[in-house]
Amino acid sequence: MSFWATLGLQVVAVLAVMLGLALVTIYAELKISAHMQSRIGPYYAGGRWGWAQPLADGLKFLQKEDLVPRLADSTVYRLAPYVVIVAALAVWVVIPFGPSLVVRDLDLGAFYVLAVSSLSTLGVLMAGWASANKYSLIGGLRAAAQLIAYELPLLLAVLAVVVQAGTMSLSEIVAVQAEPWFVVAGVPISAPFIVKGQIIGFTIFMIAAIAELSRIPFDMPIAESELTMGYLTEYSGIRFTMFFLGEYASMVAMSAIAATLYLGGYALPGVPAATLNVVGPFVLLGKVALLVFLMIWFRWTWPRLREDQLQAMAWRWLIPLGLLNIVLAGIFKVVL
Repeated sequence: MSFWATLGLQVVAVLAVMLGLALVTIYAELKISAHMQSRIGPYYAGGRWGWAQPLADGLKFLQKEDLVPRLADSTVYRLAPYVVIVAALAVWVVIPFGPSLVVRDLDLGAFYVLAVSSLSTLGVLMAGWASANKYSLIGGLRAAAQLIAYELPLLLAVLAVVVQAGTMSLSEIVAVQAEPWFVVAGVPISAPFIVKGQIIGFTIFMIAAIAELSRIPFDMPIAESELTMGYLTEYSGIRFTMFFLGEYASMVAMSAIAATLYLGGYALPGVPAATLNVVGPFVLLGKVALLVFLMIWFRWTWPRLREDQLQAMAWRWLIPLGLLNIVLAGIFKVVL
């Protein structure tokens, strides 16, 4: 196949995976939140259990008028949701689903995912500034402050993994975790980094990831009770749907990064390496589903923080813990 044909197939495959998992995550949030609040949740759309509710909601938004405020910067306003979607899509390029199931295995894969995952906040800033609405502007400024505060602990958490693995390639990070750690009765046993000293890094990463996604308890850029809908206030129709899908696609993408860095990715102790190209994608998706559940659980359990509490958590706690975690990772690397 030609280069462009191969590239096209890869883009379509990544887009299908991203959108499919985003729709499943939306449905999971509807049902899990309902059970946590002793409700039934979606039940009729598509038949029993309401499996088609996300599709019905999407069709509803597609039928709504796409409005652009008269005083808005039309070009920036229209581009903002595309930036959010592309940021979520680009992460999947380097996520390995198996030893040879990766679109592009970059030597700087860890650096790449940190760079492109932060682009979604740029889309939020564009939306807040271009909407010509004071609530949207405040939401965009809050998102910028949140990005600056939580990008640092996210970076420090990933840096500790890079130190322990000795590489920035995500495929090689998974391979290091799949290496035998000790032997029991002649059987080699491997362990992910979360077991090998990175529990602090994993906790920091998940907290910072939820903050990057602006989900409760870190949803100050939206804060319905304060800012109407924050940077989304002026959006409607297909562009609002793109922001909505982008949030859930980014949830899955962040969970995939965490699963790759801390939970062993597609590898599973006891599973032969020869079968990982077949079993690996299901193993990775199972770990991603667990982390997505944790994010949903957090949303429907914790109250929203104040802005000063959010900043204090990052600067007073997560960043010092992240620096300490790097020191511990270095000691762990030398000793073991």
